[in-house]
Amino acid sequence: MDVERARAERAMSASGESWLAIPPRSPFPLASLPFGVFSTQRDARRRIGVAIGAHICDAGALAASEGAPHAAALAEPELNAFLALGRGAWSEVRAWLTQRFGDARRRGAVERHLVVQGDATLHLPFRVADYVDFYASEQHATNLGRILRPGQEPLLPNWKHLPVGYHGRAGTIVVSGTEIVRPCGQRKPPDAAAPSFGPSERLDFEAEVGFVVGVPSALGTPIPLAQFREHVFGVCLVNDWSARDIQAFEYVPLGPFLGKSFATSISPWIVPLDALEAARVAPPPRTQPLLPHLDDAAHPWGLDLELEVRLNGHLIARPPFAGMYWSAAQMLAHSTSNGASLRTGDLFASGTVSGAEKGQRGSLIELSWGGVEPVLLPGGESRTFLRDGDEVAISASAPGTRGARIGLGEVRGRVAPAIH
Repeated sequence: MDVERARAERAMSASGESWLAIPPRSPFPLASLPFGVFSTQRDARRRIGVAIGAHICDAGALAASEGAPHAAALAEPELNAFLALGRGAWSEVRAWLTQRFGDARRRGAVERHLVVQGDATLHLPFRVADYVDFYASEQHATNLGRILRPGQEPLLPNWKHLPVGYHGRAGTIVVSGTEIVRPCGQRKPPDAAAPSFGPSERLDFEAEVGFVVGVPSALGTPIPLAQFREHVFGVCLVNDWSARDIQAFEYVPLGPFLGKSFATSISPWIVPLDALEAARVAPPPRTQPLLPHLDDAAHPWGLDLELEVRLNGHLIARPPFAGMYWSAAQMLAHSTSNGASLRTGDLFASGTVSGAEKGQRGSLIELSWGGVEPVLLPGGESRTFLRDGDEVAISASAPGTRGARIGLGEVRGRVAPAIH
């Protein structure tokens, strides 16, 4: 009997199954194991957790109880120390956690360190060092070009030669669930003689995917495409809230500033790149030859992520990340090609994810075509841009190992009235 049980337990671990009951549609099966930071009402300390099914494992406490490798980094109140350890440590800890949740003989030792997700408060998972936002979707860039520059070429001459991006504000990165106060700023409609100051009247969301840097780099040292996964730990979801009217008046000639810097929301769970190996795909065909440092033929990092955007609970878009023209590896290579250094906790985002079909557009400015085609909602409501009280929720999923479907969690935010 003991021999048969041991065989069953080994088979469970090898098959990717867990002794923990995981709901069939859970975004966090054993194949996922994303990292975040949580606290509870009983214990207000912020600590590193790993999501599995409907639970969170207190990774630091479990590691300390077993004297596991990297226990000190896992005992920190944020992920930065763990992120800085590098790919070898990331893989080692992931393998250790997978074994603990796949081996029923470990159940008793692990269960005491589990918390029900509903009993936890999730926090910003890492201390953000720098934030860069890109503009990597050809469909999004084309749509905006047609909306904002009708009658002209929608893509600017540099767009297919390099991933266009801008430096954002790291200090206003907030975790999912944080209220978003409507920003104020200068706005000047085309028919106005002068600008006025007040609350944004064209507040928008942008459905994006973010990438979290773990291992830093030395100043003056570019990061080649082949070293992408040596520096980037994992993936999160991003909503880069945008005040389109403020942005339109300020962005010439230096680009976004106050129209973007008031808040950027990220999901609380960081999914390791190792969990997304089955989601890797080739990028779409390139129509412009790439310079050697951006030629990713040997290192493709397209990802088959399916995003969903809900406005007040209603599904309004399904943006496909697999169609992004520029990959995360190219974004990283380009951003360091001048020798700019990386820091642990750097975050760079893809820019709005949009597809070729109307229902795949990842922002309201596209869905409403600049405000002239309102988005219809159940109950007779419609939107061109966001109103106070509106809540936007962005989720995503991807193919995982052994046929599993894994989730990236959710980034959610509700619009609050302006303070003025």
